[in-house]
Amino acid sequence: MVDLPFEQFPALSAIGICRHAFAQRIPGIDVSHDKVEVLKRLDAAHRGIRNAIGIGDWPLFTAQQIHGNKIAVVDEVGSARRVEPIREFPGCDGIITNQRGIVLGVYVADCCAVYIVDSKTPAIGLVHSGRKGTELGVVPNAITQMSDRFRSDPANIIVQLSPCIRPSHYEVDFAAEIVRQSRALGVKEIHDSGICTACDLDRYYSYRAEKGKTGRMLAVFGLNPTIAN
Repeated sequence: MVDLPFEQFPALSAIGICRHAFAQRIPGIDVSHDKVEVLKRLDAAHRGIRNAIGIGDWPLFTAQQIHGNKIAVVDEVGSARRVEPIREFPGCDGIITNQRGIVLGVYVADCCAVYIVDSKTPAIGLVHSGRKGTELGVVPNAITQMSDRFRSDPANIIVQLSPCIRPSHYEVDFAAEIVRQSRALGVKEIHDSGICTACDLDRYYSYRAEKGKTGRMLAVFGLNPTIAN
């Protein structure tokens, strides 16, 4: 049986209103192919991880991920239930929602998966942010839209950065810039895993270190169906 390695972040687990995971490298799967084929090969393992944290039957919303700054919004009551089990938002690099019982997902292999949660509203966001997306302000855009759409106060928001590529394996420290951008908007609680994907190829995929022939880590994030007030 193939192991299903994934990690969770203490800051998100402590909130108690959401479920999350960050899939690591899946052993025994050949990922020396194009992205479409690689995701097909990883799909069973990623489904297993979703099942392991109790979100296997939740509708999955993903973003096309074009290294831009567009954010998709899922905010209508019942809208998540009228779609296919997996829906991809074209032209987007992040998704925000105030809906419970659905799961947001982004794929990364050096870029950062940024988890955003407002436990007061409640609402969440999940963003794919690499060098270009960070320069375009994709994370600030998600936080601003959470404020506009869900009335989230940045002071109540928690931001968690996943493992991603960092200096000296990459010439730009975009993780540090994401932290700076979030603080500039008034976010007080920011957690960074501090892990470099290119430094640990036993646990993570790295597009840069593996010259483009690699897999993808899946980040997933969802609000629990029932949240006690």
